[in-house]
Amino acid sequence: MAYELEEIRTSQEIFYYLLEHHELREEEETMLYRAYAEREEIQNLVKSQGEIAESSIERYGNVIYLIPKEENNFLGFSKAQLKAALCRSNATDKDYYLSQFVILTLLVEFYDGQGSSSKAREYIRVGELQNCISKRLKEGSEQTEEEEENGIAFSNMTEAYEALKSDEKGSRARTTKEGFLHYILIFLQKQGLIEYVEQDEMIMTTKKLDNFMDWNLLNQNNYRRVLRVLGVKEDE
Repeated sequence: MAYELEEIRTSQEIFYYLLEHHELREEEETMLYRAYAEREEIQNLVKSQGEIAESSIERYGNVIYLIPKEENNFLGFSKAQLKAALCRSNATDKDYYLSQFVILTLLVEFYDGQGSSSKAREYIRVGELQNCISKRLKEGSEQTEEEEENGIAFSNMTEAYEALKSDEKGSRARTTKEGFLHYILIFLQKQGLIEYVEQDEMIMTTKKLDNFMDWNLLNQNNYRRVLRVLGVKEDE
């Protein structure tokens, strides 16, 4: 299929904008947004550039997102980069997988995968999330067969979690449970996925995360898979 020079140039402008900002909002870049939304040729060109860059381009509502694929360490994060951002300096793989478990637990507490919107609540307090993490780890460790089936070493993650100190004063040290959770929340906030109100110890999701969960991640198959990983029964 032959494309006009103007279509190619516009698609390149849209893709460059996405590389720089990771999202394109209609109210901020109306002309570029409409060019993508209303012209199939331009949309195809942008998506093709996304594929070459090992990413997908998705439009949810009035926002276009650039979403790096899982193995894309250039536009996304490598395991080493995530470990450095989320865990203490001498962190092991146990600490890294614990951090991923914390994020999964947060998602399940906010989203139930049911109805027209998967969102189940508007906010969660840090203390409640901490209790949920402890509960899920305990339940997972007690279910040896499911642990092996899911490939999740709950005992290792529990060991890493219990190695963290508890500090009722709300320490930000990465060697405490409170500090470990704090830096994960800060990271998610920097990615535009949550709003973390530190003074109130309150966590809320952003529209970006809500859209992604509703449209891309939480179909029933994926939702059940997440529940199985966490050892949650569907009738809970």
